[in-house]
Amino acid sequence: MRYRQITPEERYTLAALRAQQPRLSKAEIARRMERHPSTIGRELCRNAGRLDGAYRASKAQERTNGRRSRTRRWTKLTAKQWMLVEELLCEGLSPDQISGRLHRDETLEVSHESIYQYVWADKHAGGHLYLFLRQRTRRRRKRYGTHERRGRVATKKHISERPPAADDRSVFGHWEIDTVHGSGRDSVVSLVERATGIVLIGKLPNLTAAALNKRLLQMVKRFEQKHGRSFTTLTADNGTEFHSYERIERRAQLQFYFATPYHSWERGTNENTNGLIRQYLPKGLSMAGLSQAHCNEIADRLNARPRKRYDYATPLERLAELRSLHSSFSPGYEGFPGVDAPRPLYLHASNTYTRRVSVAVHP
Repeated sequence: MRYRQITPEERYTLAALRAQQPRLSKAEIARRMERHPSTIGRELCRNAGRLDGAYRASKAQERTNGRRSRTRRWTKLTAKQWMLVEELLCEGLSPDQISGRLHRDETLEVSHESIYQYVWADKHAGGHLYLFLRQRTRRRRKRYGTHERRGRVATKKHISERPPAADDRSVFGHWEIDTVHGSGRDSVVSLVERATGIVLIGKLPNLTAAALNKRLLQMVKRFEQKHGRSFTTLTADNGTEFHSYERIERRAQLQFYFATPYHSWERGTNENTNGLIRQYLPKGLSMAGLSQAHCNEIADRLNARPRKRYDYATPLERLAELRSLHSSFSPGYEGFPGVDAPRPLYLHASNTYTRRVSVAVHP
Protein backbone atom coordinates (compact mmCIF):
# COMPACT_ATOMS: atom_id res chain seq x y z
CA MET A 1 0.00 0.00 0.00
CA ARG A 2 1.40 3.36 -1.04
CA TYR A 3 2.09 5.87 1.74
CA ARG A 4 -0.06 9.02 1.78
CA GLN A 5 0.62 12.04 3.91
CA ILE A 6 -2.10 13.17 6.27
CA THR A 7 -4.33 15.81 4.67
CA PRO A 8 -5.58 19.05 6.35
CA GLU A 9 -9.08 17.54 6.57
CA GLU A 10 -7.74 14.45 8.34
CA ARG A 11 -5.98 16.69 10.83
CA TYR A 12 -9.32 18.21 11.87
CA THR A 13 -10.76 14.68 12.19
CA LEU A 14 -7.79 13.63 14.29
CA ALA A 15 -8.18 16.67 16.56
CA ALA A 16 -11.88 15.86 17.07
CA LEU A 17 -11.20 12.21 17.89
CA ARG A 18 -8.41 13.18 20.31
CA ALA A 19 -10.86 15.46 22.15
CA GLN A 20 -13.45 12.75 22.75
CA GLN A 21 -14.14 11.47 26.24
CA PRO A 22 -13.38 8.85 27.32
CA ARG A 23 -10.11 9.32 25.46
CA LEU A 24 -9.55 7.04 22.49
CA SER A 25 -6.32 5.11 22.03
CA LYS A 26 -4.06 5.76 19.07
CA ALA A 27 -4.95 2.35 17.69
CA GLU A 28 -8.66 3.12 17.84
CA ILE A 29 -8.18 6.53 16.22
CA ALA A 30 -6.16 4.88 13.46
CA ARG A 31 -8.89 2.27 12.91
CA ARG A 32 -11.61 4.91 12.59
CA MET A 33 -9.51 7.02 10.23
CA GLU A 34 -8.41 3.94 8.24
CA ARG A 35 -4.79 4.79 8.86
CA HIS A 36 -1.86 2.80 10.22
CA PRO A 37 -1.28 3.34 13.97
CA SER A 38 2.33 4.38 13.25
CA THR A 39 1.08 7.17 10.97
CA ILE A 40 -1.10 8.55 13.76
CA GLY A 41 1.73 8.19 16.26
CA ARG A 42 4.19 10.11 14.07
CA GLU A 43 1.68 12.87 13.42
CA LEU A 44 1.02 13.37 17.14
CA CYS A 45 4.73 13.26 17.94
CA ARG A 46 5.57 15.86 15.30
CA ASN A 47 2.69 18.28 15.69
CA ALA A 48 1.18 18.02 19.18
CA GLY A 49 1.68 20.98 21.52
CA ARG A 50 5.09 21.05 23.20
CA LEU A 51 3.75 22.23 26.56
CA ASP A 52 0.33 20.64 27.05
CA GLY A 53 0.48 17.78 24.51
CA ALA A 54 -2.81 18.93 22.94
CA TYR A 55 -3.31 18.42 19.22
CA ARG A 56 -4.68 21.44 17.32
CA ALA A 57 -5.36 20.98 13.60
CA SER A 58 -4.50 24.55 12.56
CA LYS A 59 -1.20 24.54 14.45
CA ALA A 60 -0.34 21.07 13.12
CA GLN A 61 -0.88 22.23 9.54
CA GLU A 62 1.21 25.35 10.18
CA ARG A 63 4.12 23.28 11.49
CA THR A 64 3.84 20.91 8.52
CA ASN A 65 3.91 23.77 6.01
CA GLY A 66 6.97 25.22 7.72
CA ARG A 67 8.87 21.94 7.54
CA ARG A 68 8.00 21.51 3.87
CA SER A 69 9.28 24.97 2.99
CA ARG A 70 12.53 24.35 4.81
CA THR A 71 13.14 20.97 3.19
CA ARG A 72 12.72 22.53 -0.27
CA ARG A 73 15.39 25.15 0.16
CA TRP A 74 17.80 23.26 -2.09
CA THR A 75 15.53 23.99 -5.08
CA LYS A 76 16.24 27.72 -4.58
CA LEU A 77 19.86 27.34 -5.60
CA THR A 78 20.64 28.65 -9.05
CA ALA A 79 21.91 26.50 -11.88
CA LYS A 80 25.31 28.18 -11.53
CA GLN A 81 25.46 27.29 -7.83
CA TRP A 82 24.56 23.66 -8.52
CA MET A 83 27.25 23.63 -11.21
CA LEU A 84 29.77 24.52 -8.48
CA VAL A 85 28.50 21.61 -6.36
CA GLU A 86 28.71 19.24 -9.32
CA GLU A 87 32.29 20.31 -10.07
CA LEU A 88 33.30 19.59 -6.48
CA LEU A 89 31.60 16.19 -6.62
CA CYS A 90 33.62 15.44 -9.74
CA GLU A 91 36.75 16.46 -7.84
CA GLY A 92 36.02 13.59 -5.44
CA LEU A 93 34.69 15.55 -2.45
CA SER A 94 31.81 14.07 -0.44
CA PRO A 95 28.54 16.00 0.06
CA ASP A 96 29.50 16.63 3.69
CA GLN A 97 32.92 17.99 2.69
CA ILE A 98 31.36 20.21 0.03
CA SER A 99 28.74 21.59 2.41
CA GLY A 100 31.22 22.20 5.22
CA ARG A 101 33.90 23.80 3.08
CA LEU A 102 31.51 26.09 1.21
CA HIS A 103 30.11 27.22 4.57
CA ARG A 104 33.61 27.73 5.98
CA ASP A 105 34.59 29.91 3.01
CA GLU A 106 31.23 31.77 3.06
CA THR A 107 30.76 30.80 -0.58
CA LEU A 108 27.41 29.03 -0.41
CA GLU A 109 24.98 27.64 2.16
CA VAL A 110 23.77 24.16 1.24
CA SER A 111 23.37 21.14 3.50
CA HIS A 112 24.91 17.77 2.77
CA GLU A 113 21.42 16.25 2.79
CA SER A 114 20.30 18.67 0.05
CA ILE A 115 23.28 17.61 -2.05
CA TYR A 116 22.39 13.94 -1.57
CA GLN A 117 18.80 14.66 -2.60
CA TYR A 118 20.05 16.47 -5.67
CA VAL A 119 22.35 13.55 -6.57
CA TRP A 120 19.62 10.94 -6.22
CA ALA A 121 17.17 13.09 -8.19
CA ASP A 122 19.82 13.29 -10.90
CA LYS A 123 20.20 9.50 -10.82
CA HIS A 124 16.47 8.93 -11.18
CA ALA A 125 16.54 11.25 -14.17
CA GLY A 126 19.26 9.13 -15.77
CA GLY A 127 22.26 11.16 -14.59
CA HIS A 128 25.59 9.87 -13.31
CA LEU A 129 26.50 12.14 -10.39
CA TYR A 130 25.95 9.26 -7.95
CA LEU A 131 29.00 7.53 -9.43
CA PHE A 132 31.18 10.13 -7.71
CA LEU A 133 29.91 9.16 -4.24
CA ARG A 134 32.61 7.25 -2.40
CA GLN A 135 30.38 4.63 -0.74
CA ARG A 136 27.78 4.19 -3.46
CA THR A 137 28.29 0.39 -3.50
CA ARG A 138 29.37 -0.23 0.07
CA ARG A 139 28.07 -3.36 1.75
CA ARG A 140 28.34 -3.94 5.48
CA ARG A 141 29.54 -7.26 6.88
CA LYS A 142 28.77 -8.55 10.33
CA ARG A 143 31.77 -8.79 12.64
CA TYR A 144 30.20 -10.11 15.82
CA GLY A 145 30.80 -13.69 16.86
CA THR A 146 34.20 -13.81 15.15
CA HIS A 147 37.63 -14.35 16.59
CA GLU A 148 41.12 -13.31 15.60
CA ARG A 149 42.51 -16.12 13.42
CA ARG A 150 45.63 -14.45 12.12
CA GLY A 151 49.12 -14.93 13.53
CA ARG A 152 49.69 -13.61 17.02
CA VAL A 153 52.70 -11.96 18.64
CA ALA A 154 52.86 -12.08 22.42
CA THR A 155 54.91 -8.90 22.85
CA LYS A 156 52.55 -6.56 21.02
CA LYS A 157 51.56 -3.34 22.82
CA HIS A 158 47.83 -2.63 22.90
CA ILE A 159 46.41 0.69 21.74
CA SER A 160 45.27 1.40 25.31
CA GLU A 161 48.96 1.79 26.24
CA ARG A 162 49.45 4.55 23.69
CA PRO A 163 50.40 8.01 25.09
CA PRO A 164 47.41 10.31 25.79
CA ALA A 165 48.86 12.88 23.39
CA ALA A 166 48.09 10.49 20.54
CA ASP A 167 44.37 10.71 21.28
CA ASP A 168 43.77 14.46 21.50
CA ARG A 169 45.49 15.27 18.17
CA SER A 170 47.37 18.20 19.71
CA VAL A 171 50.91 16.90 19.13
CA PHE A 172 52.43 16.10 15.76
CA GLY A 173 54.08 12.70 15.34
CA HIS A 174 51.43 10.09 16.12
CA TRP A 175 50.54 8.07 13.00
CA GLU A 176 48.17 5.29 12.01
CA ILE A 177 49.17 2.72 9.39
CA ASP A 178 47.30 0.20 7.25
CA THR A 179 47.49 -1.58 3.91
CA VAL A 180 45.08 -1.27 0.98
CA HIS A 181 44.89 -4.39 -1.16
CA GLY A 182 44.51 -4.81 -4.91
CA SER A 183 43.18 -7.79 -6.82
CA GLY A 184 46.59 -9.43 -7.01
CA ARG A 185 49.74 -9.45 -4.89
CA ASP A 186 50.46 -5.73 -5.21
CA SER A 187 49.16 -3.37 -2.52
CA VAL A 188 49.88 0.00 -0.95
CA VAL A 189 50.67 1.05 2.61
CA SER A 190 48.96 4.18 3.91
CA LEU A 191 50.11 6.34 6.80
CA VAL A 192 48.07 9.21 8.23
CA GLU A 193 49.22 11.62 10.93
CA ARG A 194 46.54 12.18 13.57
CA ALA A 195 47.12 15.87 14.36
CA THR A 196 47.20 17.12 10.77
CA GLY A 197 45.68 14.37 8.62
CA ILE A 198 48.77 14.37 6.38
CA VAL A 199 48.77 11.21 4.25
CA LEU A 200 51.73 9.25 2.90
CA ILE A 201 51.23 6.33 0.49
CA GLY A 202 53.82 3.72 -0.49
CA LYS A 203 53.69 0.99 -3.13
CA LEU A 204 54.15 -2.62 -1.97
CA PRO A 205 55.01 -5.54 -4.30
CA ASN A 206 53.32 -7.94 -1.85
CA LEU A 207 51.96 -8.11 1.69
CA THR A 208 54.91 -9.77 3.39
CA ALA A 209 56.42 -8.27 6.53
CA ALA A 210 59.75 -7.88 4.73
CA ALA A 211 58.25 -5.83 1.88
CA LEU A 212 56.32 -3.63 4.27
CA ASN A 213 59.32 -3.02 6.54
CA LYS A 214 61.51 -2.05 3.60
CA ARG A 215 59.00 0.46 2.18
CA LEU A 216 58.01 1.86 5.56
CA LEU A 217 61.58 2.50 6.66
CA GLN A 218 62.25 4.22 3.33
CA MET A 219 59.23 6.49 3.85
CA VAL A 220 60.19 7.36 7.42
CA LYS A 221 63.80 8.05 6.48
CA ARG A 222 62.92 10.26 3.53
CA PHE A 223 60.32 12.16 5.53
CA GLU A 224 62.58 12.83 8.49
CA GLN A 225 65.52 13.82 6.32
CA LYS A 226 63.54 16.89 5.33
CA HIS A 227 61.51 17.57 8.46
CA GLY A 228 63.46 16.25 11.40
CA ARG A 229 61.98 14.01 14.07
CA SER A 230 58.40 13.31 12.93
CA PHE A 231 57.44 9.78 14.04
CA THR A 232 56.70 9.06 17.71
CA THR A 233 54.13 6.25 17.48
CA LEU A 234 52.55 4.03 14.85
CA THR A 235 49.22 2.26 15.40
CA ALA A 236 48.26 -0.69 13.20
CA ASP A 237 45.71 -3.49 12.96
CA ASN A 238 46.66 -7.12 13.54
CA GLY A 239 47.64 -8.05 10.00
CA THR A 240 50.59 -10.40 9.71
CA GLU A 241 52.44 -7.85 7.57
CA PHE A 242 53.05 -5.86 10.78
CA HIS A 243 54.46 -8.74 12.82
CA SER A 244 58.09 -7.69 12.29
CA TYR A 245 57.30 -4.38 13.97
CA GLU A 246 60.18 -4.67 16.45
CA ARG A 247 62.67 -4.10 13.63
CA ILE A 248 60.80 -0.92 12.70
CA GLU A 249 60.88 0.23 16.33
CA ARG A 250 64.64 -0.23 16.49
CA ARG A 251 65.48 1.28 13.11
CA ALA A 252 63.02 4.20 13.20
CA GLN A 253 63.16 4.83 16.98
CA LEU A 254 59.40 4.86 17.46
CA GLN A 255 56.79 2.88 19.41
CA PHE A 256 54.42 0.47 17.65
CA TYR A 257 50.88 -0.18 18.99
CA PHE A 258 48.11 -2.51 17.86
CA ALA A 259 44.33 -2.07 17.91
CA THR A 260 41.92 -4.66 19.28
CA PRO A 261 41.15 -7.31 16.62
CA TYR A 262 38.11 -6.39 14.51
CA HIS A 263 37.76 -2.99 16.24
CA SER A 264 38.43 -0.84 13.18
CA TRP A 265 36.91 2.22 14.88
CA GLU A 266 39.93 2.35 17.18
CA ARG A 267 41.87 3.47 14.10
CA GLY A 268 39.10 5.55 12.59
CA THR A 269 41.40 8.13 11.05
CA ASN A 270 43.20 5.52 8.97
CA GLU A 271 40.02 3.66 8.06
CA ASN A 272 38.46 6.89 6.79
CA THR A 273 41.63 7.70 4.84
CA ASN A 274 41.55 4.27 3.21
CA GLY A 275 38.01 5.00 2.09
CA LEU A 276 39.28 8.15 0.39
CA ILE A 277 42.10 6.22 -1.25
CA ARG A 278 39.55 3.73 -2.60
CA GLN A 279 38.13 6.51 -4.76
CA TYR A 280 41.35 6.29 -6.78
CA LEU A 281 42.15 2.61 -6.23
CA PRO A 282 38.76 0.85 -6.08
CA LYS A 283 38.38 -2.71 -4.86
CA GLY A 284 39.00 -5.35 -7.49
CA LEU A 285 41.54 -3.19 -9.33
CA SER A 286 44.97 -4.62 -10.00
CA MET A 287 47.78 -2.48 -8.58
CA ALA A 288 50.50 -4.22 -10.60
CA GLY A 289 50.94 -1.16 -12.81
CA LEU A 290 50.74 1.34 -9.97
CA SER A 291 53.92 3.36 -9.46
CA GLN A 292 55.19 5.33 -6.49
CA ALA A 293 54.61 8.49 -8.54
CA HIS A 294 50.93 7.55 -8.80
CA CYS A 295 50.82 7.02 -5.04
CA ASN A 296 52.30 10.47 -4.52
CA GLU A 297 49.68 12.03 -6.81
CA ILE A 298 46.91 10.45 -4.77
CA ALA A 299 48.48 11.73 -1.55
CA ASP A 300 48.69 15.22 -3.10
CA ARG A 301 44.97 15.22 -3.74
CA LEU A 302 44.07 13.97 -0.27
CA ASN A 303 46.33 16.44 1.49
CA ALA A 304 44.61 19.33 -0.32
CA ARG A 305 41.13 18.05 0.57
CA PRO A 306 38.99 19.62 3.36
CA ARG A 307 38.32 17.38 6.37
CA LYS A 308 35.37 17.57 8.72
CA ARG A 309 37.41 16.65 11.81
CA TYR A 310 39.52 19.79 11.26
CA ASP A 311 36.53 22.10 10.70
CA TYR A 312 36.96 21.62 6.93
CA ALA A 313 40.55 22.82 6.83
CA THR A 314 42.84 20.78 4.59
CA PRO A 315 45.67 18.70 6.09
CA LEU A 316 48.17 21.14 4.58
CA GLU A 317 46.39 24.07 6.25
CA ARG A 318 46.24 22.14 9.51
CA LEU A 319 49.96 21.45 9.25
CA ALA A 320 50.72 25.14 8.67
CA GLU A 321 48.59 26.00 11.71
CA LEU A 322 50.43 23.55 13.96
CA ARG A 323 53.80 24.65 12.65
CA SER A 324 52.95 28.23 13.62
CA LEU A 325 52.19 27.06 17.17
CA HIS A 326 55.07 24.64 17.66
CA SER A 327 58.73 24.81 16.77
CA SER A 328 59.30 21.04 16.60
CA PHE A 329 59.53 21.05 12.80
CA SER A 330 62.71 21.59 10.88
CA PRO A 331 63.16 25.04 9.30
CA GLY A 332 63.25 25.33 5.56
CA TYR A 333 59.98 23.58 4.79
CA GLU A 334 60.04 22.30 1.22
CA GLY A 335 56.99 20.06 1.16
CA PHE A 336 56.52 16.42 2.02
CA PRO A 337 57.54 13.64 -0.35
CA GLY A 338 54.45 13.26 -2.50
CA VAL A 339 52.77 16.32 -0.95
CA ASP A 340 52.47 19.69 -2.66
CA ALA A 341 53.47 22.79 -0.71
CA PRO A 342 50.56 24.76 0.84
CA ARG A 343 48.73 26.83 -1.75
CA PRO A 344 45.69 29.17 -1.74
CA LEU A 345 42.40 27.48 -0.98
CA TYR A 346 41.40 25.77 -4.20
CA LEU A 347 37.71 26.46 -3.69
CA HIS A 348 38.45 30.08 -4.62
CA ALA A 349 40.57 29.24 -7.67
CA SER A 350 38.29 28.86 -10.66
CA ASN A 351 40.97 27.40 -12.92
CA THR A 352 41.52 24.42 -10.64
CA TYR A 353 38.11 22.97 -11.43
CA THR A 354 39.30 21.84 -14.83
CA ARG A 355 42.45 20.22 -13.44
CA ARG A 356 42.35 16.43 -13.25
CA VAL A 357 45.04 14.08 -12.01
CA SER A 358 44.84 10.73 -13.76
CA VAL A 359 45.72 7.88 -11.43
CA ALA A 360 43.77 5.11 -13.11
CA VAL A 361 45.65 1.83 -13.14
CA HIS A 362 44.39 -0.89 -15.42
CA PRO A 363 44.86 -4.62 -14.81
